[in-house]
Amino acid sequence: MRILIIDDDKELIALLKKILEEDGYNVEISDKPMEALSIQKMNPFDIIITDILMPEMDGLELILYIKDKYKETKIIAISGGGYFNAKDLLIMAKALGADFVIKKPINFSILKSHINSLSVI
Repeated sequence: MRILIIDDDKELIALLKKILEEDGYNVEISDKPMEALSIQKMNPFDIIITDILMPEMDGLELILYIKDKYKETKIIAISGGGYFNAKDLLIMAKALGADFVIKKPINFSILKSHINSLSVI
């Protein structure tokens, strides 16, 4: 199972990478959405975990692009909200095609449960 994590919070993606690799997942990280799309084009991932609010390209745009171009790739959207209400952003992410949504701070047990659910689909 290959997972790509996209978030401008470098500490968070490093932590998520470590935790998920300990569970045996092959994990790549990127703090730049455009760079992440280049990585995805080279060898599509099974699951993408993406933040919503990021510079360069927001997670909602990214979800739309991935769902259009890579229909088999599953998406977990995460958000703390920033200046916006995280709940509203996550509702939009779900409506645009995210398979699961998680509000920050991330509960790692819930994240792993969602990944396991997507692994058997």
